[in-house]
Amino acid sequence: MNKTPIWKRNLHVSAVSVFLAGIAFSEVTPFLSLYIDSLGKFSHQQLSFWSGAIFSVVFIVAALISPMWGRLADKKGRKPMILRASLGMSIVFALMGLAQNVWQLLFLRGMQGVFAGFISNSTALIAAETPKHKSGRALGIMSSCATGGQLLGPFVGGALSQAFSYRMTFFITGFLLFTCFVLSIFFIHETDFVPVTGEKRGSFADTIKQFRSGQMIIGLLLTTLIIQAANMSINPIVSLYVRSLMGGHGKVVFISGIIAALPGIATVSAASYFGGLGDRIGTHKIILGGLLGSIILFFLTAFVQNTLELGICRFLIGFTDACLFPQVQSMLSKNSPHALTSRVFSWNQSAMYIGNIVGPMIGSTVSAHMGYSAVFLVTSGIVLLNLLLYRTNILKNIA
Repeated sequence: MNKTPIWKRNLHVSAVSVFLAGIAFSEVTPFLSLYIDSLGKFSHQQLSFWSGAIFSVVFIVAALISPMWGRLADKKGRKPMILRASLGMSIVFALMGLAQNVWQLLFLRGMQGVFAGFISNSTALIAAETPKHKSGRALGIMSSCATGGQLLGPFVGGALSQAFSYRMTFFITGFLLFTCFVLSIFFIHETDFVPVTGEKRGSFADTIKQFRSGQMIIGLLLTTLIIQAANMSINPIVSLYVRSLMGGHGKVVFISGIIAALPGIATVSAASYFGGLGDRIGTHKIILGGLLGSIILFFLTAFVQNTLELGICRFLIGFTDACLFPQVQSMLSKNSPHALTSRVFSWNQSAMYIGNIVGPMIGSTVSAHMGYSAVFLVTSGIVLLNLLLYRTNILKNIA
């Protein structure tokens, strides 16, 4: 007889599912702008506008919608939200392969934002079902699998679009997400769910009062937003920074791709370890170390002289990320009433989406007016601000 605890089986299946979902969400990234260009005749400015709009609309819509799905998850359960997200996005991605113009693609990307939340709801279910003293390691595994899929996705998408076509790649992406739906409907079992009634849910302010320390929860959400914004502020200029370091010569795109992947590789290798370490010595200490490391590394990155030094700094940043995102989720789980786990994780997801929107705006604005190196200095300052807020909102509330 299989004596594996249900929470462990859920973790194994969810880890596979979020890995596949991570691939699906990121595999269209390398060719999305090219796909947009194939849908009409655009000037350089028009193509830039549509690319920006179609990339960002997912995060804007998801940031607005996530709290609603979080409230519904508290009422109906996390598994229905997992099924809703995986089935809905499998259909939406397949339809993207049939788009005939940019307006249709923009609408479908907006619908992707509406159905977003597969990884966050899977994570919330694991956080709720896993024993608290095991949650750090479990959430580290989930983060590693999601990040690993997101790293592999652009390579898979590039290969598929070369072997087949852009449209066929969208169909394959839809199939991957449908696979996640099938795995979830048959092999994920939510055993410890208690619905939260409308009276108990209340407003944001009412909900915060139900936590031991609402100030801590708000501080953790701010940490997610600021760190995500800090990381995303770098993304628009990494390849341009690489090109400037290489003097405009050599395999700029290839080297940029490697450097862009290095933080994720480090995060995947270390997230589970830091999660387990946080369970033993205190998750708040791991987050503190991650913030201090980020400040130092972002500052040093502004002064690198070649791509090797840049690659080393970006790789080390991945270890600080492993100390932050999964550990914030673990701390949210450990300090949240069981019935409110889904709602808290939806807030955290919204904070991440807002960071996705704000970060590139900061990076683009600073680089345009102050240069590439200044982006890393400003980012270091942003993380320093996060550290001060963390000390005020979280460390002072640790029992």
